[in-house]
Amino acid sequence: MDALETYRQIIETILKDYASVPYAYGDIKTEIVFDRVNDHYLLVNVGWRDRNQRVHGSLVHIDILNGKIWIQRDGTEQGIANELVKAGIPKEKIVLGFREPEIRKYTEFAEA
Repeated sequence: MDALETYRQIIETILKDYASVPYAYGDIKTEIVFDRVNDHYLLVNVGWRDRNQRVHGSLVHIDILNGKIWIQRDGTEQGIANELVKAGIPKEKIVLGFREPEIRKYTEFAEA
């Protein structure tokens, strides 16, 4: 299996695991969005926190660009990058896209 397909499978597995954890309050569901053609992967929270507070937003947004995994949004406690590394993806293949470009060089991950 090539690296791209491996990355896709790892990302999908991790996001499915996150989506399977139910919210403890409100009527909120986590939707999984996989676009394998364009390599976009998202977790989106949708629902109601209470009767008057709508919830709709991206929890995680990952793209695969030029052979690297770009984490565009990470709203998890553990950190998606750490989960990817634990699953076998090298840090030099992960870009923290939500960090400013000048800051990325001070992380353990790829700059771009």
